[in-house]
Amino acid sequence: MKNHQIAGIFNDIADLLEIKGDNPFRIRAYRRAAQGIEGLADDISAMTDEMLVGLPGIGKDLAGKIHEFLITGKVTAYEKLKEEIPESLITLLSVPGVGPKTARHLHDSLKVRNIADLERLAKGHKLSGLPGIKAKTEENILKGIEMLRRGRERQPLGRVLPIANEIARQLEKASPARKISLAGSIRRWKDTIRDIDILATSVESLKVMKVFVNLPVVHEVLMHGLAKSSIVTTEGIQVDLRVVEEESYGAALVYFTGSKAHNIRLREMALRAGMKINEYGIFRESDNKRLGGRDEEDVYKLLGLPYIEPELREDTGEIEAAIEGNLPELIGLKDIRGDLHVHSRMSDGSNTIEELATAAEKRGYSYIAITDHTEGLGIAGGLSAGKVLEEAEEIKSINRGLSGFRLLSGAEVNIKSDNTLDMPDEVLKKLDIVVASIHSGFRQDREKLTNRFISAIRNPYVSVIAHLTGRLLGERDAYDIDIEKVFEMLRKTGKALELNAYPLRLDINETYAKKAKEMGIPVVISTDAHSTGHFDYMLYGVATGRRGWLGAADVRNTLNTPDLLKWLKSLRSVM
Repeated sequence: MKNHQIAGIFNDIADLLEIKGDNPFRIRAYRRAAQGIEGLADDISAMTDEMLVGLPGIGKDLAGKIHEFLITGKVTAYEKLKEEIPESLITLLSVPGVGPKTARHLHDSLKVRNIADLERLAKGHKLSGLPGIKAKTEENILKGIEMLRRGRERQPLGRVLPIANEIARQLEKASPARKISLAGSIRRWKDTIRDIDILATSVESLKVMKVFVNLPVVHEVLMHGLAKSSIVTTEGIQVDLRVVEEESYGAALVYFTGSKAHNIRLREMALRAGMKINEYGIFRESDNKRLGGRDEEDVYKLLGLPYIEPELREDTGEIEAAIEGNLPELIGLKDIRGDLHVHSRMSDGSNTIEELATAAEKRGYSYIAITDHTEGLGIAGGLSAGKVLEEAEEIKSINRGLSGFRLLSGAEVNIKSDNTLDMPDEVLKKLDIVVASIHSGFRQDREKLTNRFISAIRNPYVSVIAHLTGRLLGERDAYDIDIEKVFEMLRKTGKALELNAYPLRLDINETYAKKAKEMGIPVVISTDAHSTGHFDYMLYGVATGRRGWLGAADVRNTLNTPDLLKWLKSLRSVM
């Protein structure tokens, strides 16, 4: 939780400095530090000052600010910055799609002081025609306001799950709870979460609840009972804890994991079989005799079903597949052999290629692909053609010193608005893998955006299409493309579609993952890592793949190194 809070403060500082027109290098330093902290696998609050200074992008100054926050809960420099910038201007910055420059212009030129003012002016078309603001900008501002309101209701899984895990860990450590499990949409790994559900068993329920309502994360206690208590965290997330008896634990876990539609189907099946299911167990209807409920498997077995994994419980065909014995064997984290979308310090990553290789090898990976940005993305330190080739030679040199692990030379190329790539074919042909994505021109119309992807898929050297919808959860909605056309071209060529495991993207979602599987389109699950800590995000990608019914055979980075290289090479003979 501290990692997320500190990263958020550093990103806010970068925004405020940008409003002030501060040094671009200073602004970028804060953003890189935030990125590195978000990717940490370890709890930053447990690190010494020496360890902090050793983190990528963290010098003595930023380490001092981290230390100050951990002790006082504040960063003085941040508080002073907020005093210098009008609160009304900071409010405008909270709207997705309104950057620091636009916010400053709206505030100073139009005297916009709140989101209501902004919405009224945008709806009245009072913004278009001003410098840098067109009719499309007004439309995007209104979408941003709508997204902001949605974001207050639901938050990205990647922000909520660490909080939930920490609460569960503290309960396990400090309370007499016996079994503890996350439930609800978190356990189903939905990409956005409204609130946190936790289920526990204990013979001392009152003591468990007392620990829960007094946790450091608690901002407000909504309910304090014997069987259920509810709190609101300092991040504004509601957490509900239920304590049940051991004999009801499995049934309660099914009930509170959901989804609602899945549970309704189970109850309907139970009624037809003369039984009833609730959070206390599964019972015979005629005499209310308990038939089971201690374990989740009890519920499904008594209904004549095999166990259905939580990620599938959305009533999207899993009941029918279970009845027919056709449930998929879902991919697991252990199936992943490597990561095919990784950035180094050569572009906008935080670690050297050697550091990335070492960290990946320690995870048990067989390979990773270094896919730094290319020159079309200057803001991310994109590499020129010469630098891409230099990096490829460096990778060859590093590989000569490795045994049992392989670095793949690659690039993440930008698909430009004119349908070309920002790197010539004579460079791309010398790489092991090429990931193509769109990083600009998101607001083009449906046909233009679609044609950009189609053109990239047709390129003989492109291996993987990434960022298919371009969404950033809570920040940017998916752009409008013809998914059917893109999928059909992927199917024809055998090119792969990336499921981006970065928890604020999870692009593609489970619906598109399932569609790719049905069409025989290869998927790669990659983290888009910008630091070694980002390798941990693979679990979000795998979970999303599981929600999309993917098995190991559907995902190309489950292949061993020789087979992966053979597959990549085969793609070049397609077109």
